[in-house]
Amino acid sequence: MESTTEIKSEHSTEKSLEGVLRRYHNVDEYRDLHWEGSFEEYLALVRQNPKIIRNAYQRVYDMIMEHGTEEYIDSKKRMVRYKFFNAKQFGGDDAVFGLDIPLMRLVNFFKSAAMGYGTERRVLLLHGPVGSAKSTIARLLKRGIEAYSRTSQGALYTYEWHIPREDQKDLFPSGTEIMPSPMHEEPLTLIPKDIRAQVLRDLGIDVDLRINLKQDPSPPCRFVFNELMERYDGDLSKVFSHIRVKRLLLSEQDRIGIGTFQPKDEKNQDSTELTGDINYRKIAIYGSDSDPRAFNFDGEFNIANRGIIEFIEMLKLDVAFLYDLLGASQEHRIKPKKFAQTDIDLVIIGHTNEAEYKKLLNNEFMEALRDRTIKIDIPYVTRQTEEVRIYKRDFNQNKIRGKDIAPHTLEMAAMWAVLTRLEDPKKANLSLLQKMKLYDGKSLPGYTEDNVKELRKEASREGMEGISPRYVQDKISNTLVSEKNQGSINPFMVLNEIASGLRNHSLINNEDQRKRYLEMLDVVKQEYEDVVKNEVQRAISADEEAIAKLCANYIDNVKAYTQRERVKNPYTGQYEEPDERLMRSIEEKIDVAPSRKDDFRREIMNYIGALAVEGKTFDYRTNERLHKALELKLFEDQKDTIRLTSLVSNVIDKDTQEKIDIVKTRLIRDYGYSEASATDVLNFVASIFARGDVKKD
Repeated sequence: MESTTEIKSEHSTEKSLEGVLRRYHNVDEYRDLHWEGSFEEYLALVRQNPKIIRNAYQRVYDMIMEHGTEEYIDSKKRMVRYKFFNAKQFGGDDAVFGLDIPLMRLVNFFKSAAMGYGTERRVLLLHGPVGSAKSTIARLLKRGIEAYSRTSQGALYTYEWHIPREDQKDLFPSGTEIMPSPMHEEPLTLIPKDIRAQVLRDLGIDVDLRINLKQDPSPPCRFVFNELMERYDGDLSKVFSHIRVKRLLLSEQDRIGIGTFQPKDEKNQDSTELTGDINYRKIAIYGSDSDPRAFNFDGEFNIANRGIIEFIEMLKLDVAFLYDLLGASQEHRIKPKKFAQTDIDLVIIGHTNEAEYKKLLNNEFMEALRDRTIKIDIPYVTRQTEEVRIYKRDFNQNKIRGKDIAPHTLEMAAMWAVLTRLEDPKKANLSLLQKMKLYDGKSLPGYTEDNVKELRKEASREGMEGISPRYVQDKISNTLVSEKNQGSINPFMVLNEIASGLRNHSLINNEDQRKRYLEMLDVVKQEYEDVVKNEVQRAISADEEAIAKLCANYIDNVKAYTQRERVKNPYTGQYEEPDERLMRSIEEKIDVAPSRKDDFRREIMNYIGALAVEGKTFDYRTNERLHKALELKLFEDQKDTIRLTSLVSNVIDKDTQEKIDIVKTRLIRDYGYSEASATDVLNFVASIFARGDVKKD
């Protein structure tokens, strides 16, 4: 009985609140994150891990690099992809796609700043059109540094003054016994500057690691330090006995190490929001508004010390606020009201759109700010596959339940969005659609990687104009909730929704631009027709055994033709001339001209011969052009037996229905269609074929 009681007790504990909390809440981790110790104990931690005393720029750069990198070659250019911006640690909600070049420039900025090469004295300005991921990048950096401060690699510390009530002697008449550093300062800045470097070296701490270790304490901490120095007659060890060092966890929600500032009504906003303001209640206690104990050091610059401050739509700020940025960036100092300049250690990130940046360029009074700003352009994505990834983040099976998004729906929406951002190619024989495909890594006859580099160079403003991903996302959302939606959406539904929205789009400046965007929709619809026709054709001709037989027959005839031999007819047993009609019917499918047929056939035989030398067997799947030609030929031979066009007339015999069901099964299995979307696409392609039959008549 006792054993049963114990089992029941354990089971009830597991189901209780205490049991569940114990399973998910790590008490040891909590205690580690809230470590507290003496100044001497902190010095021991620094000796053990000197990275604790890194400055804000070093910390951000290390945070990015610790997530790792991937290298790849794009148009003969070495590219680096920083895994931090995939944002997997945040569930992928803020992942940044298709902006590897701007992100490389961004990381180089942080690298230079971390090494003290000068960029740490600049304002980082992210500049680009609306919806181009400027805010997302800033948010990623803020969330990243928050998470990094909770890891052992990103640990940083601050301190509190602990003054027992009996020892205060009017230091804090209000009765305060603990005074935290209001700006979350580095504890080592309490060591007087004139002896700091030598003391730290003698203690075995590498002072060259951190650039901003020449800072003074904030006015309140300096005041308490001086008062205690006077009380203890200059005995530093007694002063430091009142210091308790604590682990610092950065948090935007708690306003610790992460600051955010954005423009508001000029009448309700002044520069004290950046540098703090007087606490009028405490003036009566301390007797003066210039006493640091009567001042709230809680402006955005103050609370963001040791971390990051973000200026939203920075250039919309009043000029008075922008002046505060000059000293904050160049000197790493701010000027609170009635106090000396105060040291800060933080990364300043601003972002703005192009219209506001042009105003800055035209404002001669802001030349000093321009000189202290490093601008990084954040354009729209110009690769279709990367644009699709943006939409799949919001429109995927985990988020869209009970609805079916037909294959190619997001791809076609992305294609249109990217086309609006590209400049018309200067080469007369290259269409905008072909240019987009080259950018996306597709190959086109006559174009090399050098040509792609040329195309990018001659269109320097590509991606800085066009349609925002937000607009397309809104239209996909509208389509999903539309009453016309019967449980699934297809590319035409989304493209039609996009077209209707263009009539009232607030960011389209003129009718010519609107007309151009509508014409691009027609291009995308035609491309979609070609894509689904090809898929249905491949599904119809996906009989591997039939393709293999057709290929063997073709190769036998090509071999006989190139070697000037005759072919044995398997049915009659007679030797006959190579079947020119068969060979041409296949070659025409991939536009092999009659004048080029001999060259093409020799290429095929040379390819087969090279494989034989290597001891390999020829497989038609390894030759993409031949594979495509065989599929198209087989489709042409089989489409009449399947009679897909009978779907349009709704008169289908049993045999035809069975064949159509096989095609539908292949579409579902091989191309990701649902039952409903496979039926829709077959009906659509059937109507295309029916139109083609009418045209022939």
